[in-house]
Amino acid sequence: MQGREEQRSGEAAFDWLARAQASPQQAQQEWAERGIALLPLGTRFNSVHLPAPLVHLAAGTSDLHVVTRMFAELLDGPVIHNRPQNGYYALVARTPWRPWSQQYPEAPMLGAGHFLSVPASDLTGPTGLYWTVRPRIVGDLCAVPSVAALVHMARDPRRAGAR
Repeated sequence: MQGREEQRSGEAAFDWLARAQASPQQAQQEWAERGIALLPLGTRFNSVHLPAPLVHLAAGTSDLHVVTRMFAELLDGPVIHNRPQNGYYALVARTPWRPWSQQYPEAPMLGAGHFLSVPASDLTGPTGLYWTVRPRIVGDLCAVPSVAALVHMARDPRRAGAR
């Protein structure tokens, strides 16, 4: 029974993401047809772009299993890996993105006026655009202070890989 409950929570989480679109059915259709939906940021959530070299510094390695574990433990929220563009996108609460991006220029926050390619729920890698950490429940987002901690870890190589 727990598997069905988790599945329903996951479906509800993706329904919540789809409602970032003016027409949530459009996002659902894009996921069904293309496996990727283009969602506007700044309505339900923002995203922090984490370039792979920065993430690898923080993790102390480029090993995808270690990076995934770091995201799950440190960020405790959904993260997309865009492997062709060599970057990760942490989904975060709507936050004033300009001050963040000035403080953390190496990891800019994308908000209103930006769009994010969001993979379908079943895209879990390891190639193309996929979920490194899938959303689990409605409103599941990474905590902004946790994303800041990851950037600080990358800035200070002595702390890299420390969790």
